[in-house]
Amino acid sequence: MKAHQRKLDIRNGCVDLSHGSGGRAMSQLISGLFHEAFGNEWLACGNDQSAFDVGAGRMVMTTDGYVVSPLFFPGGNIGSLAVHGTVNDIAMAGARPLYLSASFIIEEGFRFSDLKMIADSMGEAARAAGVYIITGDTKVVERGKADGLFISTAGIGVVPAGLDLSAGNARVGDRVLISGTLGDHGVAIMSKRQNLAFETEIVSDSASLHDFVASMLAAGGKGIRLMRDPTRGGLAATLNEIAQQSGLGFRLQEAAIPVKSGVAAACELLGLDPLYVANEGKLAAIVAPEVAAAVLAAMRMHPLGRDAAEIGEAVADDHHFVQMTTNFGGGRIVDWLSGEQLPRIC
Repeated sequence: MKAHQRKLDIRNGCVDLSHGSGGRAMSQLISGLFHEAFGNEWLACGNDQSAFDVGAGRMVMTTDGYVVSPLFFPGGNIGSLAVHGTVNDIAMAGARPLYLSASFIIEEGFRFSDLKMIADSMGEAARAAGVYIITGDTKVVERGKADGLFISTAGIGVVPAGLDLSAGNARVGDRVLISGTLGDHGVAIMSKRQNLAFETEIVSDSASLHDFVASMLAAGGKGIRLMRDPTRGGLAATLNEIAQQSGLGFRLQEAAIPVKSGVAAACELLGLDPLYVANEGKLAAIVAPEVAAAVLAAMRMHPLGRDAAEIGEAVADDHHFVQMTTNFGGGRIVDWLSGEQLPRIC
């Protein structure tokens, strides 16, 4: 006779240490919550790993950890963020994302209802992106040993043969394009964390970008040198990193950089620069000048790129500086150390 297993009390129950012990309670948690949220043929096998077929092209792999606080924010939560962030890391190589893994470190006492909402949002985000969460792991730690919930992910995708997006491809005269307004995600997190209220709610831009990237590649082909998603440290850290890797510098036009008025006001209130604030549904692209107009037009045709803009160009610079210029002839150097003021945004 099969032993009776009581269903999880999603509405009122909480995670306890037994849910990470490897026994019946853990099996209940995995099958009754995670499998329902992520359900697919690979998970249904119940193995500690998953085997899958891949098509032609080169494999791309990434890994990331998510420790965002608060766990829920306007426009998403740590679950959807984990999927979007992992998919986007793969997409920046021009790859099509295929499969994800997810590892959960859960603090004892975490509510099942919150965990279900997070898992459900992960499943929804994965399905919307056309990817599958096919393997994972669950650990439970004592109270005070984690801030509610941490998620680690890995992702695998396939990049078409002949496509190589890399900072080493950048050339003097290349144009800098961004896909939309800066700072939305970071300010949404901070406003929730600090209980700040604005006339218009600031919502995270968290989204999967692989379809958007595909439309850019169709328009620009090999004229697209590289792409990056400006997450932690914002656009400033991203461009400084590219400058160091490419051996070039960048000259940006401050007036061309789109920032929502509410985000600008919040940054002024908090003493922040939108260039250093995290984004989770935006990208920066370095493209050859001869394809810049076509790529920008394709970006603006896509729902995720309506506010796309050309904001500057790559220049010869032995110091690899990112310089900001204004319409009045002034300017400043955008360094990549200031991003340290924004911990735990993504």
